[in-house]
Amino acid sequence: MKRWLRLVVGGCTMTLLCALSACSDLGYYVDCARGHLSLLSRRQPVEELLRAESTPIELRQRLEEIELLRDFASDRLSLPENGSYRCYADLERPYVVWNVVAADEFSLSPRTWCFPIAGCVSYRGYYSEEQANAFAETLRQKGADVYLYGVPAYSTLGWFDDPLLNTFVEAPLTSVAGTIFHELAHQQFYVKDDSAFNEAFAQVVEETGVRLWLQETEGAAGVIRWEKKRQRQEEMAVLLDATREELMTLYTSGQAPEILRQRKEEILTALRATLATFRPQGTGARAFDLWLARPFNNARFVSSATYRELVPPLRQLLQQAEGDLTIFYREVEKLGDLGMLERRAHLAVIARPAESS
Repeated sequence: MKRWLRLVVGGCTMTLLCALSACSDLGYYVDCARGHLSLLSRRQPVEELLRAESTPIELRQRLEEIELLRDFASDRLSLPENGSYRCYADLERPYVVWNVVAADEFSLSPRTWCFPIAGCVSYRGYYSEEQANAFAETLRQKGADVYLYGVPAYSTLGWFDDPLLNTFVEAPLTSVAGTIFHELAHQQFYVKDDSAFNEAFAQVVEETGVRLWLQETEGAAGVIRWEKKRQRQEEMAVLLDATREELMTLYTSGQAPEILRQRKEEILTALRATLATFRPQGTGARAFDLWLARPFNNARFVSSATYRELVPPLRQLLQQAEGDLTIFYREVEKLGDLGMLERRAHLAVIARPAESS
């Protein structure tokens, strides 16, 4: 299920928006701090769990596999070597946080929330699903398109040692690998006020890491299987991007609200019908059905754009570095030192070879 979820929202970064900053909403601050402290209190060192006879066999086997993944992340991907993902916590719930994304009825620009440490981000996270639903409802009452989704993992950007969580360790091992590489990438690099750049960077590191890991553990056959699944997801993502462009054209057409509303519904209905043709057979069918059943609206497209918009130029940048991640990281740092507009201009130049090839 996580792979279908990530297509639209990805492995998302919840950056302790309140626990690391001074929030104007005191209640939200308290809930964030309490939620993260509760998570930290549940941590158990992986080494101790591997030694303990009481550890279930399935969990023990998975933790042993993840230990190898964690070493691979630092040794082969040059990602931070620290205490992150060296502990495990069972939260006894399906997600660690629930994120709320919002956009106006006829806009694909996300509403943002700004904090001193994390900067401005296009989502607001809650440790309580009930509180997330309540906040989402207040936005809906004000006429916004809202998308609420559960998040299996997040990064504290190196402020804390992030633990392995029950919310993602039971997923297929390739998915677990992607999550760990993705979240460690956020520790490697993060720039304030640019969610799209941060997520694109983490996505490129994730897919590069998974490919290398499969090559070393399963050989070419494993990579080919993964690439086939990834290609199907790319095809769906291209469809989502095309629909997003169609909506953007509609919203800037200057037509009356009732016409915009009707045409918007027609576009989204057509999208759902086309996406249904991508339904997999057997494994993954139920997860796909659940994913497809969720409402499509502007907020959901905002999430998709945040995780995909800048991936192509960053893939090209990695290619220019001849696949050397240390060089890639240095070049990304240079881009991070630029202002938003200058960074976008540089990325547009980088993307041109990929677009013309």
